[in-house]
Amino acid sequence: MTTHSTEIVDPSRSSLGARIGRIVFLVVAAIVVVAVAAAFFVTWTIQRSFPQTGGTLPLEGLRSEVTVQRDDRGIPTITADSTHDLFYAEGFVHAQDRFFEMDFRRHVTAGRVAEMFGESQAGTDAFLRTLGWRKVAEAEVEAMDDVTRGYYEAYADGVNAYLSSRSGAELSLEYAVIGMQNPEYVPEPWEPADSVAWLKAMAWDLRGNIEDEAERALLTAQLADSSDAAGITATLDELYPAYPFDEHPVIVPEISTVPTLETGAEPAAFTTDANDDEMQQAATTIEWHEASDVIEAASLLVGDVGEGIGSNSWVVSGDLTESGMPLLANDPHLGASLPSVWYQVQLRCSEVTDECPFDMSGFSFSGLPGIVIGHNQQIAWGFTNLTTDVTDLYIERIEGDQYWRDGALVPIEETTETIKVAGGDDIDLTIRSTVHGPIISGLVDDFTAIAKQPEPGLTAGGAAGPAPTGEASEYAVSLRWTALDPGTAATAIFALSAAQDFEEFRSAAALFDVPAQNLIYADVEGNIGYQTPGRLPVRGAGDGWMPQPGWDSSYDWTGFIPFDELPVSYNPESGYIVTANNAIVTDDYPYFLSRDWDYGYRADRIVHLIERYVAAAPLTAQDMREIQMDSEMWIGKRLASAMEDVEVKGAGTADAVALLRTWDAQNDVASPAAAYANVLWSNLVQNLFAERDQPLPIDGHGRLFTVVSDLLDDPSDPLWANPGIDVASMDEMLALSAEEAYDELAALQGEAVTGWRWGDLHAITLTSDTLGSSGIAPIEMLFNRGPYAVGGGASVVNATGWELGASYATTTVPSMRMVVDLADFDDSTWIHLTGASGHAFDEHYVDQTADWAAGVQKPWAFSEKAVDAATRHTLVLTPGG
Repeated sequence: MTTHSTEIVDPSRSSLGARIGRIVFLVVAAIVVVAVAAAFFVTWTIQRSFPQTGGTLPLEGLRSEVTVQRDDRGIPTITADSTHDLFYAEGFVHAQDRFFEMDFRRHVTAGRVAEMFGESQAGTDAFLRTLGWRKVAEAEVEAMDDVTRGYYEAYADGVNAYLSSRSGAELSLEYAVIGMQNPEYVPEPWEPADSVAWLKAMAWDLRGNIEDEAERALLTAQLADSSDAAGITATLDELYPAYPFDEHPVIVPEISTVPTLETGAEPAAFTTDANDDEMQQAATTIEWHEASDVIEAASLLVGDVGEGIGSNSWVVSGDLTESGMPLLANDPHLGASLPSVWYQVQLRCSEVTDECPFDMSGFSFSGLPGIVIGHNQQIAWGFTNLTTDVTDLYIERIEGDQYWRDGALVPIEETTETIKVAGGDDIDLTIRSTVHGPIISGLVDDFTAIAKQPEPGLTAGGAAGPAPTGEASEYAVSLRWTALDPGTAATAIFALSAAQDFEEFRSAAALFDVPAQNLIYADVEGNIGYQTPGRLPVRGAGDGWMPQPGWDSSYDWTGFIPFDELPVSYNPESGYIVTANNAIVTDDYPYFLSRDWDYGYRADRIVHLIERYVAAAPLTAQDMREIQMDSEMWIGKRLASAMEDVEVKGAGTADAVALLRTWDAQNDVASPAAAYANVLWSNLVQNLFAERDQPLPIDGHGRLFTVVSDLLDDPSDPLWANPGIDVASMDEMLALSAEEAYDELAALQGEAVTGWRWGDLHAITLTSDTLGSSGIAPIEMLFNRGPYAVGGGASVVNATGWELGASYATTTVPSMRMVVDLADFDDSTWIHLTGASGHAFDEHYVDQTADWAAGVQKPWAFSEKAVDAATRHTLVLTPGG
């Protein structure tokens, strides 16, 4: 007999189950529908902002037909009959690809970011208004000649023509996101001062040594508790050694004799106590207490002078090249940004005449008309940061609304401004400045700390000047900076682009005052050259290495170095000129320039490689590109040698140290030894300097290369002992650092040393300057890209900088690379960090990044034939209205 088991089903349960099943289905279906709808919406929203790149487009205000040809990377060549239409079209095309970036930048330079992003940015706005970039830009526009001002006005008209045709998300995806929080925001029309102000932001990015001045002043106060004056001086000299002139090259070992220029382009009139109206308008300050580090906040918006900021450039005579014509290479090092700070473009007058003199190609800034770095049909030029000291801190002695000046009290300049805040109340600011510039203590922690020292005037090298006759209620710190005076760099850009020979190049350089840059040169006649431009101060009693006593006018700047006395080199006997932020001239130059040069490791390596290549065969453009990607880590070689006889604990550490014995010292992406050498370096630096009861500064790899190298030559130096980590000797310090480095890397990439990869440790994540750090993951995913594995490192030729004690991730980069071949411009090559487009999900958003990371440069078409062959899309702009 068979027994059957029958399940009795409760009808109510069946109904409930069915309902649950239907609900789940409906929920899933709804999610799918919503997801599909969202996908369509996002796709539609994103694509609305993509530029029109083909067909015909009428534009009101255009005078004649303009052709915009784009290649397979979206890089435009713009051809027009007049300068008005040329720069009008450049403004329109920049806005097509990058308007949100332009809009954001102009809010930064005007201190109006809170109008876009709300109260969180009000404090940074206050600091940026303190620097007064927008006011300086307005003064520069007002002072321009009519022709140059016309270029900026035409450019603004082109931008505004684009704005008149679109709004909101049609301009960029970012506006759709901002509109959720700030629906009232509408971009204003573009103005010439919006363009010029960005040069001030770049000057801030390359500002020089004010943080170093503050760091040394605070260190002096720290050392005063345990050392006398001689001991303080000795420690500062050890931690901030002089440039090694006997080991590393200078840019101009012998100044060339060239004709005196008759341009009238001397530096702008020097500001004195009696003639400071423009400076007072441009350099103002505010009492503000909301953020702990506005320097850092401003740097996130504009640029950071962290490790790696600088640049390489060099030019080689045809006497040393395969073609018999010069080769010029440049790779400026800047903070990583998305989109990249650079925009590649060619600007061509259909017929080059005196009225329309431009046929140029290179790297521009979106928001700024013209070409910043590149070449025209006759010459090529490149930039690196001059690294001269153009910023000084002054300690002011304050009594109420006055400050001491040569034994008398004089009024502090005070005005008021208002910060408008999206979704919040307006904020009123009190603005103060002295004859030297804005008062910045009370805004930034380090500067405030200097002002609160018992005798802050003594940080000026011990000579505080005549004491004020009354009791001061407080001290303050003010900033003197060349960028806070109106200048002529905005005009120099066009003079450079039109220059046809070295004399005209130097005339243009005479106008290029801020930011101060090394300018290198080559021409199709076979000449090479270099010119120091810039507005470089002549100081009184001090040298600007430490804060100066503001109450004593003998410490003031007394003028600027005359242009014809600045270093220049023309067709030097060596056949090459190398600039890498190293010292410009030897110490016998009659004017003081700086004590804060880069220490010359990159420059020395570039010189070595040029001479090694030339010894084997004449140089080629490919040789120049290979030099740009050289990643030899000088201090890594020193550490590998130092570790030879050091006993370490643990088999893993021993295996790691063994990697160094056969390492070629190249920081290649796939190198396990490079990974270990850099982590060892980081641990050693922190153990030597940071892990102490009184920490010593660890910023600046190049400086520390020199400091640690000197320590390795002197095992008896007291710095090798650190009781805080139970270390008493050099060998103990090296062993502990090696063991900690192994443990750190094992935790990050596994215990097998052969599996380590420097490129993964040193990877770069491209982060949108605005919404990419919003803290909202889905939004960040829309705009950020990466990580990308990166080789190179700090203070190597392939200068991908990282921050000691923070992370190994790449933060500063060769923002672009170019090699210009003067034998045939069409054989030149270029690349930059991201792509032409600022629109997330556009095909050209990051289409150059993989090649950039791999060191690949792409062909750079210049001739009409080459441009036509490279063209993938053609847009014809026609007069409308």
